[in-house]
Amino acid sequence: MIIDCHAHVFQSWEGACGHPSSEIHRRYIQKVQTRTAARVYRARDGKQFSGQVLFKEGDNSWAGLKDVNLRVGHYGRLDFTIDGEDYHSQYMPVGMQQIVAPPELMLAQMLDAGVDHTVLQTGWGYGMMNDYNAFAQNLYPDKFTAMLQVDEPRAYTDENLKEFDRAHKALGLRAVYFALDGYARYGFDISFDDPRMDAFWSKIDAAKLPVFFEATAIPDYTEENYAGIMRSLHTLMQRYKNIRWVLVMGPPAGFYGKTGKWQFPDDVMKAYRHESLLIEVMFPITWGGKWDYPYPEAQSLIEDMRDKFGAAKLIWGSDMPNVERFCTYKQSLDYVRRYCSFLKASEKDAILGGNVDKLLRIGERTQRPQAQAAK
Repeated sequence: MIIDCHAHVFQSWEGACGHPSSEIHRRYIQKVQTRTAARVYRARDGKQFSGQVLFKEGDNSWAGLKDVNLRVGHYGRLDFTIDGEDYHSQYMPVGMQQIVAPPELMLAQMLDAGVDHTVLQTGWGYGMMNDYNAFAQNLYPDKFTAMLQVDEPRAYTDENLKEFDRAHKALGLRAVYFALDGYARYGFDISFDDPRMDAFWSKIDAAKLPVFFEATAIPDYTEENYAGIMRSLHTLMQRYKNIRWVLVMGPPAGFYGKTGKWQFPDDVMKAYRHESLLIEVMFPITWGGKWDYPYPEAQSLIEDMRDKFGAAKLIWGSDMPNVERFCTYKQSLDYVRRYCSFLKASEKDAILGGNVDKLLRIGERTQRPQAQAAK
């Protein structure tokens, strides 16, 4: 069974998408654009720019976001204006005439690519996803396993602890998405391992839910920041023995993979080697604009990860539908499925579905309704 551990469904970005307002939703979207790998260009001449044009230098929090009248455009674009000049970010694929991705779009993509099951992640730019993810999972339980989100910097509050209980117990969501870039909203005023967060982590530990952890190198996006985050994560993994963790997006190749082989500092390697941690294999979404399919650079890094950690630690993800700005869904799978010839068949089976199946017990859950229906 091929399982994609990282994909999304979402409502039209023209609306609030579960947030209290469309304005809050757009602020989250703009923050994502400040560090996007997508093409950002000026409308009048196509000249390319970095997403850093969207914020004030030296302030990576929401307070540093410029007033750019961010709009949700057509054909996968986000539009904004700076000093009277219009710009576009080609954040979604050009073929996405409106920025919306219902469950049926993902189902059609899965059928075409040969993917049997998909794990629906979240992210504040997509919206407040608990209800919509639950809707997709309940509608197509044999095809989707969905995770929940909380307001990460305020996850310890009574309001967010109640939302965790609702999402897990009432909605039936089966894993926790936890991304560090959300800390920008509050000016990075707390760390994810702050003692106030103990109530939240203890609740996850008691529920024995996996945590999909996106380790953005906040607050300054430096290699030094990242290493510190890995030290803190290792401490959490030591404390909460019932939590399994997934490193969303995998290791940052821009820090540690520049030579074509991984070169991890000891503190980072210590976290990666922890028995509770799995690592996403997902390169096209970040590097597909610079590397050409079938991504031999990524293949080399995957081989080195296999050699360093073993295939049992790796899980494949695509980041659909976003990844189609660089390649097709099938290509985001086939660079591993067809071209990583150094992997044994059993290793491919593990990376492309077996490991995440064990983590989330997907096969066991999806087969149970079929067995009951047969009776």
